[in-house]
Amino acid sequence: MKIVILERNSVGTDVSVDCIRDFGEVEVYGNTVTAQEIRERVRDADIVIANKAPLREETLKDAPGVKLICEFATGYDNCDLEYCKKRGIKVVNVRDYCTGMVSQHTFTLALALSQKLLHYDNYVKSGQYSAQDRFSNFDLPFYELEGKTWGIVGMGNIGRRVAGIAAAFGCRVIFHSVTGRSTCTEYLRVDKDTLLGESDFLSLHCPLSGLSRNFIDAQALKKMKKTAVLLNVARGQVVDNGALYEALETGEIAAAGLDVVEKEPLEESNPLSRIKDSSRLIITPHLAWASVEARTRCVEEAYRNIAAFLRGEDRNLVNP
Repeated sequence: MKIVILERNSVGTDVSVDCIRDFGEVEVYGNTVTAQEIRERVRDADIVIANKAPLREETLKDAPGVKLICEFATGYDNCDLEYCKKRGIKVVNVRDYCTGMVSQHTFTLALALSQKLLHYDNYVKSGQYSAQDRFSNFDLPFYELEGKTWGIVGMGNIGRRVAGIAAAFGCRVIFHSVTGRSTCTEYLRVDKDTLLGESDFLSLHCPLSGLSRNFIDAQALKKMKKTAVLLNVARGQVVDNGALYEALETGEIAAAGLDVVEKEPLEESNPLSRIKDSSRLIITPHLAWASVEARTRCVEEAYRNIAAFLRGEDRNLVNP
């Protein structure tokens, strides 16, 4: 059994992947980017472990032995599921390993933006606070979560956890189902226009698909409150970055917190890179999922997926 780990660094070099060696010969690559690299590295593999490397006909056609693709992630849009199914290649992902961390990061962004924390931290560290003659400063208005409406797109494990935290803060929670198939009954389900028009905070937790791509576009942003805060911890392409830039620059919405952008890492050509005001925009480098605990669980769950596959069991299969 030959196992190839294409993107070992995606789980961090501080987290061991040595447990995978229990299953056979393991070939490890820190990162794999180009189609040629993928083709060469998976050629003799039985099992491929990946994260973002594109695995489709172009990169798998010369690898006849591949039987399992194991994602070091929940998302699997790097895989051509139809082609893999045709080939008899099973694709499995890792689920619910970072729910707590992504939810925590969602509120880290929300609170930092709503309370203007970076502005006030800079105010103190710049010496302006020491130079003033009163005990407090609140020159930039900030607001409470309590009593606000928190809208959610994507009511899976993360969306539900975020809903519970928002409710604990005293928010009214509403959500929209992109597919229309949500089974959630604990919170009020609304149509897209209602979601956009009523949300004070709007957090995105949906997978990327044809239905969710550019879900937040120029038209959607125009329907949001001018005081609204948008939070994207889903996939970068769920939000039209150019349209968001214009909305922030013209004041169509108040602020945005992003852990993902359209193309990663953030390119200088992305207009959002021009906004340096952290009271309006905070961008983190796709790390919402990446606590030490979550990355450790990711490897452990991938291990369990492979063990189940070798026993002839389907675990976390995404292309049945």
